[in-house]
Amino acid sequence: MIQHPALQDVSAAPVSGDGAALAREILDGDAGVGESIARVAAHLLTDPRVEVVVGALTVFSPEDRSRWIQLGGRAWVQEWVRPGSGFSGLPPAGAGAEAALSMPWLSRLAREDTVVLMDRDLLPSAADVDRDELARFGVRSLIGSTLTSRGEMFGSLSAISLEAGPWPEELVEDVRLLTAAVSSRITLEHSRRALAEAIDTGTEAQLAYQQFFAAVGHELRTPLAAIVGYTEVLMDDATQQPDDPVSKGLLRDGPVILRAADQLVSVVDSLLGAGRTLASDDERHDVVVADAVADVVHWHRAPARNAGVTIHTDIDPTLTVWAHEAGVRQVLTNLLGNAIAYHRPEGGSVHLSATTLLGESGRPMVRVIVRDDGPGLAPEQLQRVFEPFVRFAGPSTKGSGLGLSISRTIAERDGGAVQGESTLGSGTSFWLELPAQSTQRP
Repeated sequence: MIQHPALQDVSAAPVSGDGAALAREILDGDAGVGESIARVAAHLLTDPRVEVVVGALTVFSPEDRSRWIQLGGRAWVQEWVRPGSGFSGLPPAGAGAEAALSMPWLSRLAREDTVVLMDRDLLPSAADVDRDELARFGVRSLIGSTLTSRGEMFGSLSAISLEAGPWPEELVEDVRLLTAAVSSRITLEHSRRALAEAIDTGTEAQLAYQQFFAAVGHELRTPLAAIVGYTEVLMDDATQQPDDPVSKGLLRDGPVILRAADQLVSVVDSLLGAGRTLASDDERHDVVVADAVADVVHWHRAPARNAGVTIHTDIDPTLTVWAHEAGVRQVLTNLLGNAIAYHRPEGGSVHLSATTLLGESGRPMVRVIVRDDGPGLAPEQLQRVFEPFVRFAGPSTKGSGLGLSISRTIAERDGGAVQGESTLGSGTSFWLELPAQSTQRP
């Protein structure tokens, strides 16, 4: 801090008992930023040296704006005046930010530490703008401090006097402590608002995701049906004249067209299924894991038998997850379907089990594991399996390459995750992890 006759030393001194108590209340209570500043102002006005307290918020708006004046669309100011004073340093409502006190010389010092001005008339020539502004409002001395959070300035707080002279050291320390407490409150409130905005943005993105899946799937199905239908008709006609050159071309290339269309139909079905799952299942419930697994295993009995794959389950019937029912079954369907599809030529086995654990935040979670003894994945393959349209199976294995990507989206909607691990040549495990209970329930 610059040493100057106009400025008072701000070396450490004891705070008042009331100031310390108020700082604890601000930090431990649930009052908003605007209310916290008002309580600080009320405390500072108990000192006879203080004539008026001015609070300013930039970028960060107060919760209750009714008593604050907005300047220039991004600054909010309010003053608290000693009863009977008649002083007012606020610009008129609707004025721009330039109408407020700027005090460029003092403001620069206040960003570094609390600044204590004893007499405006002693300010140096470099502070001519500050001196003229203070004289215009009749201010002779002040204590100024900024509200700073994580290196970003969110406003300021000033205790003002119409008389010159030194300030009580205890009062200076109260200002320093209380502005630090309000700054901490701003940090908390800023985090809350950022979280709320992130949730709103996530909800909008999820809705757009649902609409995209439904629209794309619907728009692709009609032309695909036409492609498949006309190709089959042309191939039937070609069989009537197999020696015709055009017929020979159709009989040769028609199956390629149908295989490509079949692959695209699989992609469309995945998109439509994801869209329905995300859009139609709006509420979360207690989902019994054993029941969901039993349904999914029942649906896969036939393809598993045809592939020579044996399914084993070991699920505690008491385990439940807090999730969307259709979403749980959809993800398990994708995981079990992959385990069956990516089997060895001689068949194999798939084991479904479940266990409980604590998530990263300490919240109880349930993990449902689908483990196969198939050919497995290399590490570089495992890193890419959640990317859309990525497949590592041969052309004879049907699939869209969207199952794992969609599964992860569905699980994350419910606060969960889909992850996996694999050893090349020894099999693969993928698991669905979901909250064991709602945070809203006792």
